[in-house]
Amino acid sequence: MMGTDMDLFQIALLLSALLCSLVAGIVLTFAIVVMPGIRSMGDRDYLMAFKVMDRVIQNNQPVFMLLWVGSALLLLATTVWGFWRLEGLDRILLVVAGVIYIFGVQVPTGTINVPINNRLQAQDLDTSSETELRALAETYETRWLRWNTIRTIAAIASTVLLLVLLNRL
Repeated sequence: MMGTDMDLFQIALLLSALLCSLVAGIVLTFAIVVMPGIRSMGDRDYLMAFKVMDRVIQNNQPVFMLLWVGSALLLLATTVWGFWRLEGLDRILLVVAGVIYIFGVQVPTGTINVPINNRLQAQDLDTSSETELRALAETYETRWLRWNTIRTIAAIASTVLLLVLLNRL
């Protein structure tokens, strides 16, 4: 590829890599700082803290939404565009990055993490017993953290593949 078309494609690819890396940073920060930090609180406070943070996200915090939704939409558009313009290993790198990101970050978010969050949002923590809170925290934490780890690895892997591709062009 040469000329303006390549330049615009490279810009789209660069922006895709940037947005995916920012999402990787968000999920990584939750994994290594936020969740361990709030987990040091009692079960009720831990669950309440998560509910408060989740509410900010679910109330469509604009920067978060721009990063989360924008990364998926831009990467999908860039992948479709690149599929027709790249060949060989370059096409493979882009398609694999897109597939890993959509199915490793976005799909689990919508099908696993958000439903877990919604179930937690529906819980009345003030009327729950300590035993109920302990069970809820353990059930919630195990599954949510497992899938957040998967999302983190997928977001990082996608970003690395996009950066490798950018370096090749």
